[in-house]
Amino acid sequence: MMAESYIPPKVWQWNKENGGAFANINRPVAGATHEKELPVGEHPLQLYSLATPNGVKVTIMLEELLEKGFNEAEYDAHLIRITEGEQFSSGFVQVNPNSKIPTLLDQSVDPAIRVFESGAILLYLAEKFGAFLPQAAAQRTECLSWLFWQMGSAPLLGGGFGHFFAYAPEKYEYPINRYTMEVKRQLDVLDRQLAEHQFISGQDYTIADMAIWPWYGALVKNTVYEAAEFLDAQIYTNVLRWADEIGARSAVKRGRMVNRTWGELNEQLHERHDSSDFETKTQDKLELEK
Repeated sequence: MMAESYIPPKVWQWNKENGGAFANINRPVAGATHEKELPVGEHPLQLYSLATPNGVKVTIMLEELLEKGFNEAEYDAHLIRITEGEQFSSGFVQVNPNSKIPTLLDQSVDPAIRVFESGAILLYLAEKFGAFLPQAAAQRTECLSWLFWQMGSAPLLGGGFGHFFAYAPEKYEYPINRYTMEVKRQLDVLDRQLAEHQFISGQDYTIADMAIWPWYGALVKNTVYEAAEFLDAQIYTNVLRWADEIGARSAVKRGRMVNRTWGELNEQLHERHDSSDFETKTQDKLELEK
């Protein structure tokens, strides 16, 4: 059934009541809404984030770097509760004028460097530590092509399919059909690529995998939008194989937990300031201390 036809006004006006589940944090202007400084820990890298797919990309990368022996990748992960508007504080806007998570502050240099946009953070860390990004021109270019493929494709998955399928105040056939078709096309792109390669950009695990897995790996494993059945995800056998392989990595398991505030309590580590936090400060442990 088609929705009643909408006739746009000559000049659009913002209505706070529109927008569905996240209407209270969406607005048509940028800038800070309140004064508040960001916390700063003692480690070289300061991450301000939440465990959405974009946030998980970066915590996976940081945990992979630490597991690989890069001690200079030690980091503090500070929780930013986006549903409460913490991304609009003056301190956050200073490190990310776009008011989106994740944002990284590298204080190992003077002056400190801010990096925002998850793809830019992955690339910055890969170049800083010389890891998870091929050095040969052809392989590096292939990796970056897939990294930017994800950055361009995921808004259609999240802001398009995810919004209308899971978060919009009402279900509308046209946008759900429109974005379902595109998401299935994207899954087919990945499935064909992974039929010929172990990892996204070839035989090596790279930042391309770290960028794509939290969105599309989670999608086919039904942990994003609970849409796997609707999308008939079982037909994307190569994506499922890859999703399981990436998900089994110990650094990935840890990265998924950081700044997570939902799901099983033993998988939630609201803030991460030391590697021991995974054993002592997950929410199930903190609840027992109360």
